[in-house]
Amino acid sequence: MLERFAEYLESLRSRRVAGGGFANRPGDATARPDTTAWAVLALIAAGNGSDASVVAQGRESLSAMQLEDGRLAMSELREAFWPTALGVLAWQGSDRHRDSLKEAVAFLLRTTGDHFERTPDMPIGHDPSIRGWPWVENTHSWVEPTALSLLAISTAGESSHPRALEAVRLLMDRQLPTGGWNYGNTFVYGKQLLPLPQTTGVALSALQGHVSAREIGASLDYLAKAAESLAPLSLAWAILGLSAWERRPRQAETWLEARLGQQSRYGDYTTDLLSTLLVSALAPRGIAALAGPRKAVP
Repeated sequence: MLERFAEYLESLRSRRVAGGGFANRPGDATARPDTTAWAVLALIAAGNGSDASVVAQGRESLSAMQLEDGRLAMSELREAFWPTALGVLAWQGSDRHRDSLKEAVAFLLRTTGDHFERTPDMPIGHDPSIRGWPWVENTHSWVEPTALSLLAISTAGESSHPRALEAVRLLMDRQLPTGGWNYGNTFVYGKQLLPLPQTTGVALSALQGHVSAREIGASLDYLAKAAESLAPLSLAWAILGLSAWERRPRQAETWLEARLGQQSRYGDYTTDLLSTLLVSALAPRGIAALAGPRKAVP
């Protein structure tokens, strides 16, 4: 398996910068928290013992980026704290970074989006009062940041916390009746919106262990039918979501290898995209399994 993806892993390693973090593009000199966390996850998924020091330095770089309240934020915008969930996933399993993980989880548990009660005249279909997590502080909660945060706190042992239970309720409230999720709405002015494969894959990855397969069956069926023809990032998350529910396509690695090979035509992928594809290829049970599998709900 590793041989098929060795050149792409080497490309990932080459993006390390001073301090042990990872830049988002080849030749960049500045590390970002999201790309560093994704790179660490990809190298963990590869399971190559020679990468141990690279993983350790990447985690150390994330700790250096962590702000005083526990968040990881994009350097140009403190309010954009969505990389915090990725940091939690990257720190999993490291005793040295236990404090960083604990502080990040505490930040997520006390932080939420901007929520309000639904009124009869609202054109939206979802319940805006259910608390989740936003991309940016003091904005509404949406599916992907909520799913990533739920995934993070669940792998950190907080799957029964009230915030986790409410996040599950938010995701289920925003599942489309015909299956799948989009950015975070179901109906607008009475018209059902369309699902997005990337968002659906993130949601399914987070919900494993929280709901039954029956409750998300239509979403799994939608994703399984769409997977083969998807663009790289959507394909990566589709396979991760299906893998979490033991529905990984038999051709998953072939499809992912083909998307990685498209760099010869379109140019180098960003580090977050490259890493997500590698995690999808090298984590056959899904991203949560990198931190230890969760029990399925009967």
